[in-house]
Amino acid sequence: MKALKLAAAMITAVTLAHGTAMAADPVRELNFSLISTESSTAIKSQFEPFLKDMEKALGVKVNAYMASDYAGVIEGMRFKKVDLGWFGNKSAMEAVDRAGGEIFVQATQANGDPGYWSLLVAHKDSPLASVDDVLKCDKTLSFANGDPNSTSGFLVPSYYVFAIRHVDPKACYKTVTNANHESNALAVANRQVDFGTFNTEAFTRLRKTHPELADQLKIIWKSPLIPADPIVWRKDLPDELKAKIKAFFLDYGVKGPNTAAELKILGNLSEGWGPFHDSSDAQLTPIRQIELFKSRSKVEADASLAPDERERRLAEIDAKLKALTAAN
Repeated sequence: MKALKLAAAMITAVTLAHGTAMAADPVRELNFSLISTESSTAIKSQFEPFLKDMEKALGVKVNAYMASDYAGVIEGMRFKKVDLGWFGNKSAMEAVDRAGGEIFVQATQANGDPGYWSLLVAHKDSPLASVDDVLKCDKTLSFANGDPNSTSGFLVPSYYVFAIRHVDPKACYKTVTNANHESNALAVANRQVDFGTFNTEAFTRLRKTHPELADQLKIIWKSPLIPADPIVWRKDLPDELKAKIKAFFLDYGVKGPNTAAELKILGNLSEGWGPFHDSSDAQLTPIRQIELFKSRSKVEADASLAPDERERRLAEIDAKLKALTAAN
C-alpha cells in the first residue's frame, strides 16, 4: 500500500510539473494580420521593417498574415491563426464580437489628422459632381462599392449616403460590385464604373504611388470623421506578452534612440501613420451606432413584418442604442 501511495504521489507530482511547464511555455511566434486595402505585396513590403522591429523588441518571431479580404483576417483570428493585427473599425468590430479580439491601441495620422474620411469618387471628366447626382436611381450608373467588412469602403457610405435616405444601391444602379479601395479607384480612373467608394488615406497613397491615376479622380462626397484604425489582439494572449506588445506600440516613434528612424517607418505604413495612442473597444461606439441605425431603417422599411414584430425589433434596437449612448 505504501509503495502504491508513493507511486501515485510521484505520478501526480510529475503530472503537475508537466502541466505547469506547459502553462508557462512561452509564445515563440506571432502572426500579425494586414488588411488588404491594396495589393498584398505592397502592404507586406510597407510593414516589413515595422514587424522586424516588433520581433526584435518582443524576442519572438513575427509573421505577416495576409488574406484576400477582411473576412479572411477575421476568421484567421477566430481560429487563432492571427494573434494581433491592423484592422479597420468595421472589421475590428467583427473581430471583437465573434473572434475573441480586443482593441488595445489606435493608429494616428502622420499629418496630425485625428482620423480619416470615406469618399465617393468619380472620373474627373464625369458629369457626376455631388451625392445628389448619384441618387437619381434610374439604373443608368455603375457603382464600385467597398468590401462589406470595410469601414470607409462600405459601412460609412452605406449609412451616410444610402441608409438615411432609404436607398438600396442594388435597386438604384445598373451594376454594384464590391472590391478593395485600390481596385475601386482604378476602376473609376479607367472609366470601368461611374463612381466608387474610396477614402482619404488611400487617396494620399495613390497620389504618391500612381499620381497619373489619382489625377483622373475627383471627390464628389466626403463623410464625417472616422476614428483612426485600431490594432487588435486576441484577448487570450498571455498577460505578460500583451504588456510587452502594448509597450512596444506606445513607445514606437516616441521613446528611445531610434525615434527618428521609427517615425520614418510609421510614415510609410498605410497612407502615413504617426505614433500610436492607447485605445479600447470603446472606439467602436460610433461604428456600432451606424450599424444599429442601418438595421433600424431596414426593419422600418420591411413590409413583410407584422406590426407587433416590427415594434418588437425596433424596441430591441432602440434599447441597444440607448445603452451605447449611456456607456459612452
